[in-house]
Amino acid sequence: MVEFAAYLFIGSLSGLLAGLFGIGGGVVMVPALILVFTPLNLGGDWIPHLAVGTSLATIIGTGAASAYAHHRRGGVRWDLAGRLAPGIVIGAWTGAGLAALIADLWLKRIFAVFLLFIGMRMLIRIRSQHNRPLPGRVGLWGVGGGIGMLSALVGIGGGTLTVPFLNGRGIDMRQAVGTSAACGLPIAIAGAIGFMVAGWGHAGLPELSTGFVYWPAVLVMLLASMPTAPLGARLAHALPVDLLKRLFGLLLLAVAWRLAV
Repeated sequence: MVEFAAYLFIGSLSGLLAGLFGIGGGVVMVPALILVFTPLNLGGDWIPHLAVGTSLATIIGTGAASAYAHHRRGGVRWDLAGRLAPGIVIGAWTGAGLAALIADLWLKRIFAVFLLFIGMRMLIRIRSQHNRPLPGRVGLWGVGGGIGMLSALVGIGGGTLTVPFLNGRGIDMRQAVGTSAACGLPIAIAGAIGFMVAGWGHAGLPELSTGFVYWPAVLVMLLASMPTAPLGARLAHALPVDLLKRLFGLLLLAVAWRLAV
């Protein structure tokens, strides 16, 4: 029951913060799952890998719902999503394969560095420059590959990387967010499949898991996150989001320090 309650809380919080700040749920899910899995010894020597794979599998559901919502409002540039997708899929598979070769301590530290980056972005307002053109098809494949690889490596949907890239090249912020949501779906699908394959047959993984994906956590977090994401979006119009972002940035820095040491 304690484990079930923890997944409910993580899913609810990740959905709320995703709607409130426009960040991927993986930023919340991965460190929280590491903290839950560790005392339960779920995953043995593969706890960070299990947390990342489980996060990606959960993002499949939340990402599909988010992409559909943005599509209904005309906020998805499907032409750009289609040109980024091939690189994203290959990059996500590459990231999952690399993660299987990285020791658990170093995977934690890689995620800690990523949290440090996200936390600093929330504390410091960065102005986007809109005078840079979008690269060609091959360039977008390369960008998609980099986004997919890093996103799969740390278990996120890629919005924290895709949105600044698109917005900095003249794409309207609403369309950048919607297109990023559409790109998050292939990242999550390819990354989750990659983590299932990479973790297949490893000793110490819990029952009801497929490779590095633990299905009980996926199902509970998915059910908990779907109703709270729209609530977060509504609260974004009623609360001082800039102040909340800075407070959340400080929290991410504290979590990064905890994972690093």
